[in-house]
Amino acid sequence: MGKAIINNRKVAIIGCGFVGSATAFCLMQSGLFSEMVLIDADHDKAEGEALDIAHGIPFVGHVDIYAGDYDDIVDAAIVIVTAGANQKPDETRLDLVHKNVGIYKSIIPQIAGRDYQGILLIVSNPVDILTYVACKLSNMPENRVLGSGTVLDSARLKYQLGEHLDVDSKSVHAFIIGEHGDSEIAAWSSANVSGVPLNDFCEMRGHFQHEESMERIAEQVKNCAYEIIAKKRATYYGIAMSVRRICEAIIRNERSILPISRMIHDEYGIEGIALSMPAVLGSNGVETRVPISLSNEEQVKLKASADTLAEVLKGLSL
Repeated sequence: MGKAIINNRKVAIIGCGFVGSATAFCLMQSGLFSEMVLIDADHDKAEGEALDIAHGIPFVGHVDIYAGDYDDIVDAAIVIVTAGANQKPDETRLDLVHKNVGIYKSIIPQIAGRDYQGILLIVSNPVDILTYVACKLSNMPENRVLGSGTVLDSARLKYQLGEHLDVDSKSVHAFIIGEHGDSEIAAWSSANVSGVPLNDFCEMRGHFQHEESMERIAEQVKNCAYEIIAKKRATYYGIAMSVRRICEAIIRNERSILPISRMIHDEYGIEGIALSMPAVLGSNGVETRVPISLSNEEQVKLKASADTLAEVLKGLSL
């Protein structure tokens, strides 16, 4: 039996909780896919979500959306894994490690056992640890295993900067890098607004307290997930739209530059762990890394973020 031919118009979502179902809803409206399979340990839940979303097909055009099992993933262009325990109001993303690594030990071998040839996109938290776990357990080429990483954090940063400067956030170019979590870093030294260095643009808009503003905005970005979880128990719309953006770059072979979580080798003294750095993303997954300029202080913080993750990985048996 030969390898399955990948269907570029098919996506599989594993896990139909808040994030999985919001992602399915978002992708159904995107026009990217004509076939969508939902997989969940609770098959009825997957069926219910598929039915509910399918009732919107007359408004968007045909998508074949159904509940399935792991045999249905073999020809999917992208398999998105959102399965896992939710972050509780008093938990950090890293607190979820052991619960979700256990869940991944049952999911990833199911994917690997079917010799899957598409892109594996990890969304569950802690996303960097689980991207590493998925790489190790699947034995897939590293370019085809990636995590949603800091794509959402970077969008939050652009949103906050857009609000602060009263300018379209799409014109703001700035990255959050490192862990998707408490040790994340706002890469201020490479931030700009349509090519204008950030501090220059701030002054143009009447803002002069640069250090103070940068600290406040970076804290807002880091803590807003906690704030949302405290108010509504979970975050799912923002991440669903981030996943849609990543899928667009892959399916359309856009070669977009996005700060996805990926295996890092010999960058800024970091080796053999997964965290977020900008990369060119296309139909084969991660094409090449993008070496953005970082100040010495940012490089030190990035290394500290990597060390935090490396410490957690030491405690895992894979």
